[in-house]
Amino acid sequence: MKIAIAADGNRVSGHFGHCEGFMIYEIENGEILNHKFEPNPGHRPGFLPVFLNEKGVNTIVSGGMGASAQQLFSNNNIEVIVGASGDCNKVALEYLKGELKSTGTICDEHAHQGHCED
Repeated sequence: MKIAIAADGNRVSGHFGHCEGFMIYEIENGEILNHKFEPNPGHRPGFLPVFLNEKGVNTIVSGGMGASAQQLFSNNNIEVIVGASGDCNKVALEYLKGELKSTGTICDEHAHQGHCED
């Protein structure tokens, strides 16, 4: 299984589409085997869900995400967790422990790129 965390540096990005890239964690038997940073190839409508699906991602974690993107991830069989914040490695561990829950919030204000969680 793989989870991707939208990242700006080592921190969860406020908006997945405008993040610097994705920390992709490979998980097996409840443990992180490895992780790597995948640069964001660019924000184009409908592209990132397919891109991450092709990378084998099962779950996307972000601070914020719009309704259309959440639906596109769902259409690509990728679980969406929004409302996350903090250090990516700590968030990944919270996910493993079953402590990371989605707030279900919808980001609909793109004028403040990177601040959807505000």
